[in-house]
Amino acid sequence: MRWNKQWKKPSLSAKYILCNQPSDSGDKILKLLILIVAYNHEAKIESVLSRIPDSLMEYETEVLILDDQSQDMTFEKSAAFPGGTDFPFKLTVLYNPVNQGYGGNQKIGYHYAIENGFDVVALVHGDGQYAPECLPELLQPLLKGEAEAVFGSRMLTKRGALDGGMPLYKFVGNKILTFFQNRVLGAELSEFHSGYRLYSVPALNKVPFELNTNDFHFDTEIIIQFFRAKHRIVELPIPTYYGDEICNVDGIKYAWDVFKATTTAGCQNLGIFYNRKYDIPDADDGESPYQAKLGFDSSHTFAIDAVRDGTRVLDIGSAGNYIGAKLKEKGCYVASLDQNEINTDNVDDFYKVDIDLEPLPVDVGDYDHVLMLDVIEHLSDPDAFVERLYENAGRAPNLDIVITTGNVAFGIVRFMLLLGWFNYGKKGILDRTHKRLFTFSSLRRLFEARGFEVVECKGIPAPFPLALSSRWHAKSWVRVNSWLIRISRGLFSYQIFMRLKPRPSLPWLLERANERRSDFHGPENAA
Repeated sequence: MRWNKQWKKPSLSAKYILCNQPSDSGDKILKLLILIVAYNHEAKIESVLSRIPDSLMEYETEVLILDDQSQDMTFEKSAAFPGGTDFPFKLTVLYNPVNQGYGGNQKIGYHYAIENGFDVVALVHGDGQYAPECLPELLQPLLKGEAEAVFGSRMLTKRGALDGGMPLYKFVGNKILTFFQNRVLGAELSEFHSGYRLYSVPALNKVPFELNTNDFHFDTEIIIQFFRAKHRIVELPIPTYYGDEICNVDGIKYAWDVFKATTTAGCQNLGIFYNRKYDIPDADDGESPYQAKLGFDSSHTFAIDAVRDGTRVLDIGSAGNYIGAKLKEKGCYVASLDQNEINTDNVDDFYKVDIDLEPLPVDVGDYDHVLMLDVIEHLSDPDAFVERLYENAGRAPNLDIVITTGNVAFGIVRFMLLLGWFNYGKKGILDRTHKRLFTFSSLRRLFEARGFEVVECKGIPAPFPLALSSRWHAKSWVRVNSWLIRISRGLFSYQIFMRLKPRPSLPWLLERANERRSDFHGPENAA
């Protein structure tokens, strides 16, 4: 059944019903919102309300029913429910003027919780599939500060889901999807697909759930957001109940949507895809987006291997200064140059300068190696910088220069272009701070046209150990990527590695020529 019914104005004049409002108390108590999402649940909604435990009265509890434009009497029965009963909670019943879908209905409820200052929101379904009797137990990890979300899982009890009436095909599908999602996201949940959830409202306010789908895989997307926000999720067992409720979910479409959402989030860790909904601003706690890429084939390990022991090195664009520490272990003298302050514990000299706007503060001829790792793509005018670099380096023909940058012709980026996607993100080849993008040939032309000779050029595989949290198979993917680079460097290289030598400049050649000079002034000047 599609979630696009025409809006029908409720027969009741009020949009919501309020009853049994709790009195104010001097002490701060937990504000709990029980959010019941409903669509055509007239046969079950009264039972769900009556099963909410009275023990929740110890909190400032409100029950919110969001009727997503039901075509039956769900709204009317919900609104009339308190009459003649001893229902102990404040009850609010809202009717959406436009059908929002399962995910969209949750968004409204969570926004309501944030706007009204609730501490916890508990999601319950209006069809009675999830037992309201479990709410007090599910609430405990949040009360103890042990989690930012608690999920009721039907898979924690062996055979519990099947014994509770879950169809075998749903059980198998749930297991397969959960296994896949755990692998991709580095999680260990027993179930990704339970709709019984309690969230900390402050934690909800830190994730952009409003950007999520309005469809059924909203539940997957908000889990991904909680993972990326480093929110803690606790699972507790719940009973499984399948009755005569009508299922509105297209299983095949739902599985495909879950697969796409999970894969996109996993690839975002690689810096390949980017979706704003999975970009959690405070998730990194102010840490630098640049990480050490050591222990596997990467721009960092290739650069360190290229530097001879005991030499003088100028590291341009030091960022986290991961390279300096390793070079000091090789007995090198290290000078770092960056536009931001860095940790100088592992360097001999540090120069703060913006190379995009200012000349180099040192003579590169005083060094044996110059490293520019993932720097050239951040410059607004790399051509002008390379010209300035050559003016200095052209007098030091034995200087060894190492350049690395992203390969915009990487196969995944090509595929994205085929689909019409070219999305910048927080890191990776399409890092939104990148101002120029290069292929192997365009990077070579940039330097060769300005007096440099390319003495070594090779492809760098993707940093799978960082993206996959150093799981056991990550280095295997690096080896596979390295093997593919041998087949097609331009297609399978995630980054470009180049070693350059400056050709002797004309002023340097003339100076050297003058060192062995013989002048002849003609016979008229002979003695």
